[in-house]
Amino acid sequence: MPDSLQLNSLIQQLRLSGISDSLESRLRQAKDSELPYEELLSMLLQDELDSRDHSSLQRRISQAKFEEVKTFEGFDLKRYALKIRHAINDLMTGKFIKEKNHIIIMGPVGTGKTHLSQALGMLACQRGQKVKFIRSNELLSEFYRSRADSTYDILFKRYTKFDVLILDDFGLKSLSAEQSSDLYDLIASVHINASLIITTNRKIEKWADIFFDPVMANAALDRIVNNAYRLVLEGDSYRKNFIPKFKIEDDKVMQKS
Repeated sequence: MPDSLQLNSLIQQLRLSGISDSLESRLRQAKDSELPYEELLSMLLQDELDSRDHSSLQRRISQAKFEEVKTFEGFDLKRYALKIRHAINDLMTGKFIKEKNHIIIMGPVGTGKTHLSQALGMLACQRGQKVKFIRSNELLSEFYRSRADSTYDILFKRYTKFDVLILDDFGLKSLSAEQSSDLYDLIASVHINASLIITTNRKIEKWADIFFDPVMANAALDRIVNNAYRLVLEGDSYRKNFIPKFKIEDDKVMQKS
């Protein structure tokens, strides 16, 4: 019978770090409780699986590049109107991920748009999805710089591989012809197979003013809005320690347009 040191050596060679971490305690537990070999083996394998799941989640969170790790625990749902609690709870089910729906979060500066978008991104990470968070201006700057070293195609393809793409602070300033083209091409490439989460302080009807070409603007909007949930956040800034109010837009918050 191999001793625990020999077992650990074999486990290390097989790179079963989850089992390695719990082996000693599991062996003691098995001895004290006279567990059958099958039950001991089952617990060790479950430890390995749990460890791998945790590592995978941490890797997805790291790759998402969130500004901060935000969850729904940061939202005091009891402070909101019943209809709004239902709307947020609907998002928290994660069905928007399965159905590839988009989410548009609108409202003034500081009302929690970025927090909510990152909480949704975290939920997607927990559901095994590949997520990317980026400010819209930074995304367009990346595309601009990639042309200088001929990596544009590689960069563009990378952004089309995410399951959930979060574009924060969309529409802070008007787009050039090149920026408009880049953003339209990305939206056209991902809108069917991925969920877009867009935060903005502009109303949807004002988005056309951002694009250099109004035809391109309408085409981009058509791809997003018609398959999107809309959420309007109102109230004083979180930076003033004020819990924001949520407002239903045309009584259709969280309803598909």
